[in-house]
Amino acid sequence: MTTTTSRTVRTSDGVDLAVVEEGPVGAPVLVLVHGYPDDRTVWDGVAAHLVDRFRVVRYDVRGCGASGVPARTRDYALERLATDLREVVDAVSPGVPVHLAAHDWGSIQTWEAVTDPAHAGRFSSFTSISGPSLDLAARWLRAGARHPRAALAQLAASSYIALFQLPVLPELAARSGLLDRAVAHSERAGTPWRRGRTVTRRPRKDAVNGLELYRANFLERMRRPRRVGTDVPVQVLAPTHDAHVSVALQTRAPVGFATRLHTRTIVGNHWVVAQRPATVAAKITDLVDHTTGGPLPRSLRPRSRHGDLAGRLALVTGAGSGIGRATCVELARRGADVVVTDLDETTAKETVGLVEQAGGEAWAYVLDVTDPAAWDRVAETVATAHGVPYVVVNNAGIGMGGPFLATTLEDWRRVVDVNLWGVVHGSRVLGRMLAEHGEGGHLVNVASAAAFAPSRSLPAYAATKAAVLSLTESLRAELAYAGIGVTAVCPGFVDTNITRTTRFVGTDPDEQRRLSEHQQAAYRRRDYPPERVARHLVDAMLADRPVAAISAEARALQLGHRYLPALTRRFARLDLNEL
Repeated sequence: MTTTTSRTVRTSDGVDLAVVEEGPVGAPVLVLVHGYPDDRTVWDGVAAHLVDRFRVVRYDVRGCGASGVPARTRDYALERLATDLREVVDAVSPGVPVHLAAHDWGSIQTWEAVTDPAHAGRFSSFTSISGPSLDLAARWLRAGARHPRAALAQLAASSYIALFQLPVLPELAARSGLLDRAVAHSERAGTPWRRGRTVTRRPRKDAVNGLELYRANFLERMRRPRRVGTDVPVQVLAPTHDAHVSVALQTRAPVGFATRLHTRTIVGNHWVVAQRPATVAAKITDLVDHTTGGPLPRSLRPRSRHGDLAGRLALVTGAGSGIGRATCVELARRGADVVVTDLDETTAKETVGLVEQAGGEAWAYVLDVTDPAAWDRVAETVATAHGVPYVVVNNAGIGMGGPFLATTLEDWRRVVDVNLWGVVHGSRVLGRMLAEHGEGGHLVNVASAAAFAPSRSLPAYAATKAAVLSLTESLRAELAYAGIGVTAVCPGFVDTNITRTTRFVGTDPDEQRRLSEHQQAAYRRRDYPPERVARHLVDAMLADRPVAAISAEARALQLGHRYLPALTRRFARLDLNEL
């Protein structure tokens, strides 16, 4: 039975803590601890996604919200805060360990609790967001000679802490609203400018009281950090645009001190718990499920291979031959595992074998890229069985030559369905999945050098590839705030199977055969293999280039399109099939 209960827990030093419990009675207990200058309501969105599975507990820490305010600075010491957490846990889940998730100062005090042997056996897992252990942070900063840039960047980001040690002035800043404006600025970091305009309103009394957290703890722990550790499974979620706590500090400081440590980045800023509640809730659930016997999500697994894409998962369409197959193999060489999709199951399985020879894991799936329902099925199956892909290469395409007036509506439907709609479906389904997953990623859409050049010989093909190029540039602008790179790859004359399968409209079988042989011979003379395209494609993706014109002719057409449009239009009058 699902219930909501409010209670007051009186601590051993006489401070009343306001506690709220929601969710099914008897379900695993998950305690959410807030930071500064928030109260327990910062977790409202996350809790809404968790109450069906967990008994979710939130409380206002001392000095905040509806909880009591201690009289002395030393009553905010970390040891006391960790004891508060323990006493809340004992009240809501006597004798049964609980799961923990904490943010900012809530995470700092929760690190204190999970690394203190006095609380051993009370915690089953801990997800830390934007709040490192002060002991481990001090040790990491002291070792700054090993990582000077990262250490200096963190010191600069933390400079406000020195101001908080001063008397009177920080209180004046909090009461005047100056601190509110500073917090509002960091709430907008990394978000689209039209979003993030609505800033959380926080009681100024909480901002004033919470200053004691800094005064009671920072100088002492920075001067004399303790050597601490924990066997509790810990997941660190490090926001990519956190203006206060760097990814480096969050993910590196606990290494060697938490024996079951998992680190991952999450796209967002310091207040990601309020801004991306569904994603945060899913990450918390990942760790809880793993501690109770479930599989470890791919992004939390130790990397067993080396390379730029070690441990990453890629999905490639049209991967049974040509550029798609070569890209799968190249991705595997760079450390990725690959989901190989193609309309032909036999050729897809052949590609799987080549990926395995290159050192990667691979799985074959039959996929008709023109079928949106098939996309949904394959994406869901892949996410469940292997994880959410980090790299998606929309490569599947067909060739079509011949004049516009000879191109039938059915011809148009076919080339648009594969070359354009295939990219639309893949970008829509997997782009949304990547954005919701919250860990970034990259979409690569394979266009063509024909996207830069009008041609009387390839009007339908060139139109679809130009549309892919334009769509890709729009997607790049839209998905940037989700940490997803988008690249359009425009190969030139590449010797692949597409030269043998290109259909020339308005021709009889003999003319079709002649034109096909002519095209194949021309591409063989050019001698630009798909393996070279694949290397350039992966390099462009890793460099996050918006457009990659691959081969000399592709770059020449791109430059002509940009700087010599009149000459490009004259060139379009040539019949390429007669050259």
